[in-house]
Amino acid sequence: MPMLSPLDHLIVAFDRGLRTVSGTLCSARPLPGEALPEAELSDAERRHAAGLMRVNHSGEVCAQALYQGQALASGNDDLKAALAGAAREEEDHLAWTGHRLRELGGHTSLLAPLWYAGSLAIGYAAGKLGDDWNLGFLKETERQVEAHLQGHLDRLPESDLRTRAIVEQMKVDEAGHADMAAELGARELPLPVKLAMKLTAKVMTTVAYRV
Repeated sequence: MPMLSPLDHLIVAFDRGLRTVSGTLCSARPLPGEALPEAELSDAERRHAAGLMRVNHSGEVCAQALYQGQALASGNDDLKAALAGAAREEEDHLAWTGHRLRELGGHTSLLAPLWYAGSLAIGYAAGKLGDDWNLGFLKETERQVEAHLQGHLDRLPESDLRTRAIVEQMKVDEAGHADMAAELGARELPLPVKLAMKLTAKVMTTVAYRV
């Protein structure tokens, strides 16, 4: 396979960004819970589930951008391959959450382009700090997302089996990505950085739930 030039990488990144924001990325794996019955949800429960899935969809838009930015900034081919593999699984998450949002009668976040652009810049900056810090950022991001998804499972109606199945599989995948980063030599991030990441995520999730 021929080597891609820096311009080629930028073109590929731009194309992926457009497909991510437009929702045209497709899943390679089956939709979790597709065979499960649809729950009888009240209007309030359906709106709440849709809001949570909009948050998760926005998070997956951010994940695609973060991985893309980290890969663009890194010169380590092994790390790039690991990031690409994780990003492919996140593509499934993006497609699954978008599908479930439509089933619930919801819509994706109107601020998706902003989420993508901001996360791309953060990922690129993390990548420029070096591979160990890059991996440390990835590990901490995935650990926080894993905890965030558990919070959604605690808040979703017990009867909403279709939504819960998607969130549960996403949680398993995120834990795997964090473990992968740790195995590749992730550095533990300082506490102030972790807290700043949590605050940033809180702002995004609060806004994306509504917009």
